Amino acid sequence: MTTPRIRPFSADDLDALVAINDGAYPAVPITGRDELAALAELASPRLVVDDGTPAGFLFALPPGCDYDSENYRWFSERAAETGRSFLYVDRIVLAPRLQGQGVGPLLYAAVFDAAREGGHAEVLCEVNVQPPNPGSLAFHDRLGFREVGRQQTKGGSVEVALLAAEVPGQ
Repeated sequence: MTTPRIRPFSADDLDALVAINDGAYPAVPITGRDELAALAELASPRLVVDDGTPAGFLFALPPGCDYDSENYRWFSERAAETGRSFLYVDRIVLAPRLQGQGVGPLLYAAVFDAAREGGHAEVLCEVNVQPPNPGSLAFHDRLGFREVGRQQTKGGSVEVALLAAEVPGQ
């Protein structure tokens, strides 16, 4: 295995990223190729972890995207009320072989850099509470995220904690 590096997304990565994404269910939703491609088109930054093959990714969205996500809409409404610009991490997924290897914090460091460069005050995300995802909650807590709300999604079958972290230097 090659040392993982973070690089920009390429359309050639898509099939591998769909497999990695769907292998992480229920922490993230099963997502078809066309749907993941559409998400990638909206995302900025869109980052891939590569250890010889694509082994993970992070897609973040700025405000103002035409994106039909209950969580993105919640954060967009919050931003309209507070006047705080954001980057919303819609998806971060790592292949099991890279989990616990320090790659997740590197991806988030890149997102915080992009948020700072873009003048955004916060980085936002959500983590499942039901079904539970305690590892992700602990990970985000270590990175300085705090809960700013909760909501039921997917017709009440999922409950998420809505998380925010200040962008240092903003």
